[in-house]
Amino acid sequence: MKVLITGARGFLGRNLTEALNNIKDGKNRTRPGLKIDRLYLYDADCAPEELETACRDCDFVFHLAGVNRPKDPAAFRTGNAGFTGELLSLLKQAGNRCPVMLSSSVQATLVGRYAGSPYGESKAEAERLAFDYALNTGARVLVYRLPNLFGKWSRPDYNSVVATFCYRLARGLPITVNDPAAELELLYIDDLVAVLLDALEGRVSRCRYEGAAAVPDAEGDFCYAPGAHRARLGEIAETIRSFTLLPETFTVPPLPEGSFEKKLYSTFLSFLPAQNAAYPLCVHADERGSFTELLKTDACGQFSVNVIKPGITKGQHWHDSKWELFIVVSGEGLIRQRCVGGKDVFEYRVSGSTPTAVRMLPGYTHSITNLSDSEPLITLMWANEKFDPAHPDTFFEPV
Repeated sequence: MKVLITGARGFLGRNLTEALNNIKDGKNRTRPGLKIDRLYLYDADCAPEELETACRDCDFVFHLAGVNRPKDPAAFRTGNAGFTGELLSLLKQAGNRCPVMLSSSVQATLVGRYAGSPYGESKAEAERLAFDYALNTGARVLVYRLPNLFGKWSRPDYNSVVATFCYRLARGLPITVNDPAAELELLYIDDLVAVLLDALEGRVSRCRYEGAAAVPDAEGDFCYAPGAHRARLGEIAETIRSFTLLPETFTVPPLPEGSFEKKLYSTFLSFLPAQNAAYPLCVHADERGSFTELLKTDACGQFSVNVIKPGITKGQHWHDSKWELFIVVSGEGLIRQRCVGGKDVFEYRVSGSTPTAVRMLPGYTHSITNLSDSEPLITLMWANEKFDPAHPDTFFEPV
């Protein structure tokens, strides 16, 4: 399949292009039925002849090009409706009736706060051109009215307020929240790309519009991308601000699978400048070795790394409820456990050459010894809860 993408260097265009390249090059094998032979990537600085060639040869068009924030409002019409008309005319002249996906906007509904929007009017005109083209040629046209998009490679002060907040907070710059109660509809870029790849394979979700709201309808004229999130501006700002605290607290906030917070955190990380991607850890060192907390979570405990010098034993304590996993990643060691009040000792010979996870059981005093005469013993440790100095749940007792 040969695919044309207009606006290929824009936010959505870039993400879709890379996704299709991964399929074309065999790096993404999750869609075995989708074969990409060639991508035609068209943007504003490309020669008109390139668009003509692509319109003759392509099997599918993703029309993503458009104008969002021009200096001259007249550019809305020329960049959105005007270019859409040009593209459809070239396809018609070439006799190419391949499917066309049109990236429109919810602002094209022209209702509520979108009424009278020059941008919305230009997108609505582009939609009319696309529907007329489908009626006259029989070509399949997929019109998606997209909400605000967010994700990696977005542009601050251009694509969405999420990009602006992430960019500024990742650099320690102030942000302005004009109306904390304002509710936004936001769609994550990877979710949208997945929907567009589905469309390329012939699967779409259709809808009709009641005001600015998409209502699922198998017979609807429009298409939509399921999975959009709604959030208040103030909540978005505070959530992103909380992400900046990791280097100080080592605590990652709850990020459930598929959640808005998880997608927002990925977006924030994509905006980190190189110098802020690394941060120092707090190493607790003494004559026995060192102990370093790596990462904490509110729901899933914490990760640490323990370095033990040759011949040294650490631990010799037990917990009421806390339990841990010890995984030796380098060196040779011996883990010992004994039920408090009991006499039987369980021993586990552990080695970095054959990593094994050993559980430290509640009510069992335990220790770990470096068996080497020369090499440190390095152990990755996970505890099911964060360490609380006020309630340490740790009691000394030799194994």
